[in-house]
Amino acid sequence: QRAGRRTGAGMENRSQADPQGSYKDFYMMVIGQVISILGSALLRFALSLYILDITGRADIYALLFAISNIPLLLSPLGGAVSDRFSRQKLMVVFDFTSSAIIFLYYFLMAGDLPIIMLTGTVMVALSVISSMYSPAVTASIPLLVEERRLEAANGMVNGVQALSNVAAPIIGGVCYGIFGVNTLVLISGAAFFCSAVLELFIRIPFVKRGFSGPVIPAIAGDLKEGITYVVRKPMIRKAMILAALLNMILTPFFVVGGPIILKNAMHSTDAMYGIGMGSINFATILGALAMGLTVGRLHMKNLYRLLLFIAALFAPMALAVTPQLAGLGFYPGYLLFLWCSIPVAMIMTIVSIFVITRVQRETPNENLGKVMACIMAVSQCTAPLGQLAYGLVFQVFDSAIYLPALFICGAMVLLSLAARKMMENEVELC
Repeated sequence: QRAGRRTGAGMENRSQADPQGSYKDFYMMVIGQVISILGSALLRFALSLYILDITGRADIYALLFAISNIPLLLSPLGGAVSDRFSRQKLMVVFDFTSSAIIFLYYFLMAGDLPIIMLTGTVMVALSVISSMYSPAVTASIPLLVEERRLEAANGMVNGVQALSNVAAPIIGGVCYGIFGVNTLVLISGAAFFCSAVLELFIRIPFVKRGFSGPVIPAIAGDLKEGITYVVRKPMIRKAMILAALLNMILTPFFVVGGPIILKNAMHSTDAMYGIGMGSINFATILGALAMGLTVGRLHMKNLYRLLLFIAALFAPMALAVTPQLAGLGFYPGYLLFLWCSIPVAMIMTIVSIFVITRVQRETPNENLGKVMACIMAVSQCTAPLGQLAYGLVFQVFDSAIYLPALFICGAMVLLSLAARKMMENEVELC
């Protein structure tokens, strides 16, 4: 039988939702995500270039990103809140708040405040909001689409997010060079505002749950319930461990290493840097589109094969940043780096969508926000550690960038073996 088969009031809400109305609301939510994610991606792109330009130091750049990810540990709180309150209203409030923070940052940039401290504060504030916002979005997807279309829906959400991330470096690379960071910050604030306005018209099924006592103890009880559910479900626990290891080993390489390799090591122009990062992000769209081809072929037991293939791709990626290849000019190393990075990004997207969909199928609606948030928090708590480590590694080996790539190659081999062991007895859902 299907593990964790859905039962109870939460499941009735899903089955009784009108498909036509649900899909309309789902598409509106997706459009809102495109707008807000584009604004967020533009802001991250602008601030990353801005910090690198004014400091030129990889360790400061990595430290800011690591600190800004720490508030993601609040994700379980966001999940508990999203299971108790209207997810549609939460999205509206969070987007309006993000817009206000960014506009305030825009005006403060003209003052005499320490820009690095100001930027770090804004990044932390937006990260706090994101940790509360993301569980509401993820937990809403199963309420707006039929279960048999859950993979496609998750693929679409990931795909449009990647599309925004593709457009951001391309648009940002051009606009940053022409207009500067201030214009990109202003555009980002406007994007969050527009997304909030659109979300006012979305209808997400919601059944209000009464509080048996004060709100704070009830939310705390919900947090405990969600953590207990994750710990007691073997597949969900394994998914959380796998996500945490990937975030510690692989993801920081592209968050921290990608900009440093393209901008500092390869001395890319703003336009070529934007094209490079945009190409990597475009690969996640291809991964989301390829998700339909993997249905029925990809199983928890054979995920290790994809991780092993990633490990193999890091060997030529290390070659791309060697002094020998750099002596041949800019384009050989640049193109080889992208040739390896694109399939890695595709595989990361496929693995992410598959695991998220599996967790969604095993989790009842009343626990979905908390469970997804717990997985996000545990996996994200390793990201700052990885980012700090890579920032220091790239700073130490700034003349031998290929060494971190070789390290990841070996680490991914070990991770693939660990994943094979963890998932060997996992039963697939029908």
